[in-house]
Amino acid sequence: MSSFESTKARYEAAGQDHVLKFWPTLNESEKGTLLKQLNSLDIERVNRIYSKAIVADNSASNADAVSDPVEPLPKGASETVARAEKAAEWRRIGLEAVSKGQVGVLLMAGGQGTRLGSSAPKGCYDIGLLSHKSLFQYQAERIRRLQTVAEHEFAKEPGAVIIPWYVMTSGPTRPATEEFFTKHNFFGLDSQNVIFFEQGTLPCLTMEGKVLLDTTSSVAVAPDGNGGLYAATRSPISSDSSRTVLSDLAQRNILYVHAYCVDNCLVRVADPVFLGYSILKQADCAAKVVPKASPTESVGVVACKGGKFSVVEYSEISMEQAERRDPATNELVFRAGNIANHFYTTTYLNRVEEFEEEMAFHIARKKIAFIDLESGELVKPAKPNGMKLEMFVFDVFPFTEHFTVLEVERNEEFSPLKNAPGTGVDDAGTSRRDLLAQQRRFLERAGAKVKDGIDIEISPLVSYAGEGLESQKGKTFTKSGLVSSVEELDALV
Repeated sequence: MSSFESTKARYEAAGQDHVLKFWPTLNESEKGTLLKQLNSLDIERVNRIYSKAIVADNSASNADAVSDPVEPLPKGASETVARAEKAAEWRRIGLEAVSKGQVGVLLMAGGQGTRLGSSAPKGCYDIGLLSHKSLFQYQAERIRRLQTVAEHEFAKEPGAVIIPWYVMTSGPTRPATEEFFTKHNFFGLDSQNVIFFEQGTLPCLTMEGKVLLDTTSSVAVAPDGNGGLYAATRSPISSDSSRTVLSDLAQRNILYVHAYCVDNCLVRVADPVFLGYSILKQADCAAKVVPKASPTESVGVVACKGGKFSVVEYSEISMEQAERRDPATNELVFRAGNIANHFYTTTYLNRVEEFEEEMAFHIARKKIAFIDLESGELVKPAKPNGMKLEMFVFDVFPFTEHFTVLEVERNEEFSPLKNAPGTGVDDAGTSRRDLLAQQRRFLERAGAKVKDGIDIEISPLVSYAGEGLESQKGKTFTKSGLVSSVEELDALV
């Protein structure tokens, strides 16, 4: 049986052979392109995902359905870093793991900056600092600084500590991301330790689950959500290699992984406190959270649903639940705001494949341009006509055997970049404000004073989390500026 015939038989059996409707009209190049795409698709899996997603969606929207009870995190399942007596111990444990080369970092960076008014990958965005450093550069320099801190505190030779950085792109952003890193010489990191890989895609479907075409010779596809991270770690890093993220982690003897999203300018990459906490708790998966700003803040919270750890959307919690407070502390009971900042053991990442089929994809109903099967013409609908299927990175939580949560301070660790400049909420201005305010606190905690209205941008290469500024005690800063070394601070006194 020829490749075409076997592919046609597969798609007929799956009820999706309409994708070959225009085969007789295609030239040889177009036939080759379509056949390659169809053969790369696991169409049977697509059908299973659709069926499971529809069942889950109907259950969620059925008012008569008995939903799983939502309960707060149980006692002992979380700790708050601000009140933690063991934070210094957690940091030591985490930093020791870094010093031994046991820690890797997974960055979810597949998004474009469309909502920010940019067509470039989001990580390339400049939030308007004096340095004009991109989000990618800030994060790369935090990795470099942490490597140096670990070398210093654990008596390692310079260059001995390596934190490999696995950068997940999407199909559209990968070339631009790789080009940006190359142009900037990987921001001082060794290119051998920056590994690019790509999140997967799934076909766009009609409301009835039929695959949509976006040309007569290609299937319309969309990224499979940040939860596609797990499948992507098992896929070849490049088309000419069998190497995967999981195989690379194994080759490097990485035991622990920190994963986060690119759009948070305050993220502590490979945070030793979070790592040490999770290691000490013997967690196979953990979440870093921030306290909800108010009962009505539109953010998912880490809680228990049906007796399992989950991220519960704000729409799934009643107002009565949202406003409940702990009598002892007066803090919100449902307070653990999800920020997509996770810890995993590599053993756990290797296990995800065992239960991935049980995880339900989420349906996003969208306006999707498609080829009309009768006319062969491209149709751009005025209202949602199809669906994109996504998995969220936190969908693994219910399957975790040893799960724990660490609450951190929002102003120290979370300032997302979501909106266009000038919005006033989660935009470049708020990111810049929050980062500079944090760096002011670094100096003040070291015993220095900073005059009102003065902004000092401290390079991440100088301080990762406020360390290394002890010599500034007693000084008063009267000038704004950018500093790339501790010595440069003297010019701003």
